[in-house]
Amino acid sequence: MKIAQIAPLFESVPPKLYGGAERVVHHLTEELVRQGHEVTLFASGDSMTSAKLISCSRTALRLNPAIQDPIPYHVMMIEQVRRLAKSFNILHFHIDLLHFPVVRSFAHKTLTTLHGRLDLPDLKPFYDVFPDVPLVSISDDQRKPMPPVNWVGTVHHGLPPDVLPFNSHPKGNYLAFLGRVSPEKRPDRAIEIADRVNLPLRIAAKIDKVDEHYWRSEVEPLVQRSANAEFIGEINEQQKAEFLGNARALLFPIDWPEPFGLVMIEAMACGTPVIAFRCGSVPEIIDDGVSGFVIDSMEEAVKAVQSLDRIDRRAVRATFEERFTAQRMASDYLEIYRGLAGGRQKVMSIPAISDSGFGSDLTEVV
Repeated sequence: MKIAQIAPLFESVPPKLYGGAERVVHHLTEELVRQGHEVTLFASGDSMTSAKLISCSRTALRLNPAIQDPIPYHVMMIEQVRRLAKSFNILHFHIDLLHFPVVRSFAHKTLTTLHGRLDLPDLKPFYDVFPDVPLVSISDDQRKPMPPVNWVGTVHHGLPPDVLPFNSHPKGNYLAFLGRVSPEKRPDRAIEIADRVNLPLRIAAKIDKVDEHYWRSEVEPLVQRSANAEFIGEINEQQKAEFLGNARALLFPIDWPEPFGLVMIEAMACGTPVIAFRCGSVPEIIDDGVSGFVIDSMEEAVKAVQSLDRIDRRAVRATFEERFTAQRMASDYLEIYRGLAGGRQKVMSIPAISDSGFGSDLTEVV
């Protein structure tokens, strides 16, 4: 198949540091190329890929201090995609919703994976206007807040089995926190858990501009007061293998409807169990008592840490290999691609928008 992968421009593909969606796009693209498909990647110019790369910005936007507004760059990328759309059997978007008005005339051969949270109030009226664009969720839980839309599948993320090697004998006696310093990720909970069980906690995380105040006012003072917490900052892929592989457990103490949580399967690939609060996708990803513990309180978190010897790291890795490989992810997407490519064109009903709200339906032949 001739497949276009359209990635966010915030990070390179793969990202040099943090970047969940871009990392997933990378693993999917490489696996599709490995399986013999003709793949074109629309991404930042500093991306590294086995596919044909179409550069849509010189570098990743987040790491370029000269970039103040990412939207113009994404709109320009969408225009490049539109001009080349006839060249592909399937166009797979990973940029949320900016492209919806542009792809209306060829929506039948597009797929959009929604990587973010969908419970924000501004999203429902948007998706009410675009009920027929084919969408994929990254967990079943992610779908819950949405109005009726054209879901064509749920595809859990996957990683190559060798990208993060299994570690059966971790050298570190520490707990790990990996991701972002933000209120919904709750690094404060991680610090409290570590202090309650008196184990070292290593925090490897990025701090976005919007979260700088939260870091300075809430988290940094906790780190300074704690005898166990150590803030490392962002780490790259090579550092991640050692960081996760040598940890006793990954703490995932979230307090929001997490759409997936890529770090959970990254830890599982290393054989490292995950202790995660029951939010969002967590019960879909973690097999309680096998690949970690799904918890509901700080008291349960403490008990989970104290019960880590019950978890067989080989079983954690086996769960990853059974459920969360890039090959499985690519196979799931290919099944959806083929279903879309083999489908017939249809007439799409479009709610007309007036000053007073939604008016009569229009129709567009696609």
